[in-house]
Amino acid sequence: MTNSPQIVILGTAAHGDYIREIAAHTDSEIRFTTSVWEALSLIRQESCDILFAELPFPDLDSDELLSLVRENSADCLTLFRIPASRIADAVRLVRRGAYSCIDDHTPQLEARDILDRALLEVESRRSSRQAHGEGWRKILVGDSPEMRDVAAIVQMVAMRRCTVLISGETGTGKEICARAIHAASDRANKPMVALNCSAIPEHLLEAELFGHTRGAFTGAINERTGRFEEADGGTLFLDEIGDMPFDLQAKLLRVLQEREIQRLGSSKTIKVNVRIIAASNLDLAERVKQGRFREDLYYRLNVVPIQMPALRERRGDIALLARHFVGRVCRLEGIEQKEIYNETLAKLASYSWPGNVRELENMVERAVIISGTRQFLVPADFPLATATPASSLPQRMPPASVSVPDHGIDFTEVVTVFEKNLLDQALQKAKGNKTLAADLLGLKRSTLISKLRVLEEQFAAA
Repeated sequence: MTNSPQIVILGTAAHGDYIREIAAHTDSEIRFTTSVWEALSLIRQESCDILFAELPFPDLDSDELLSLVRENSADCLTLFRIPASRIADAVRLVRRGAYSCIDDHTPQLEARDILDRALLEVESRRSSRQAHGEGWRKILVGDSPEMRDVAAIVQMVAMRRCTVLISGETGTGKEICARAIHAASDRANKPMVALNCSAIPEHLLEAELFGHTRGAFTGAINERTGRFEEADGGTLFLDEIGDMPFDLQAKLLRVLQEREIQRLGSSKTIKVNVRIIAASNLDLAERVKQGRFREDLYYRLNVVPIQMPALRERRGDIALLARHFVGRVCRLEGIEQKEIYNETLAKLASYSWPGNVRELENMVERAVIISGTRQFLVPADFPLATATPASSLPQRMPPASVSVPDHGIDFTEVVTVFEKNLLDQALQKAKGNKTLAADLLGLKRSTLISKLRVLEEQFAAA
């Protein structure tokens, strides 16, 4: 199959000329045939991305044609040109699986727009197939520059034994990134064990990590293997590491340095060969400054940092992710594969996704379920906010209550103090999370960090 989209026209010579006219501005390869079986042969050979058929066609049942196209290719889009008197057929055909229908009264500009959208759909599906390559790369769904950067780091560190610290907002796919590292490593055939440090009560977390002997504490009626031993030879993923109790952080640091553990209630040391990958949605450097996270542990974990981008920062991946989740939900539910068209994807791309990839996944699952037996997911299946409510829009700040005295002021100093006050307030509200603080101020995260650095230097020099 060539790189150019393939359009097969099934119909009369007059119809072929009409389609050639509306497709003249594209780089598509156009073939004309009057044989249904030749058209289907091209579809089977993956030499047809779009089938454009004219109705009525001699000895052709349109519903049967749609079924045959679907049997031979899940990706071929079918468009029909029908007489204006048969609009009811158009509605039925679209419901049965046709991409779109036009009639002999459709303006050429509108027909060209429909064809352009179909071609965009073809390119989107091609990108989706390319993103789902073999091996570990298919775990990281996305082909945006941000995700290509993440994939490059994963590939570089996978075969090393160094620790990795994955940062990012909740729902950005930090555990998925960790699984990609494990899958790309020479430990892939060994266990990967995941533990959410914030989900285990503080008094049980140590036993969960290191295991315990019988009678080590109240309720320890049996001996138990900890997560480190379970992951021996493989990878231990510690999610939300920023919530680990301070005293337990020292014990984790020792394990990272000595590569050995002790079960609770035992003096016996056990050697472990475990690769540690940690993740946090908190700014650990800020927590170090606050005295809530050990500085030595932070540097021991942060050997290779990976920042998972928020979904709003990689909108180009939304179509790939949506189709990926649609396919997965359909397989898990044991239902026929559903499709999601560009109109629906455009709605998804316009949403801010505060819950990131996890929110998109949940919304796709909901859409698949409520769509019932319908094959296509339409915009109405995704009840997303199309506009930001007025109450949530940033309010214009009142004029600053700074008066100019008769002897004058140092303008630069006053503005600097005012700016630092704003940044400090935002960081306090965001509990040290620089990404959230930047959002509160309408800044990019990199801009916020740059301003903080400059202000720190100014105040240090003062």
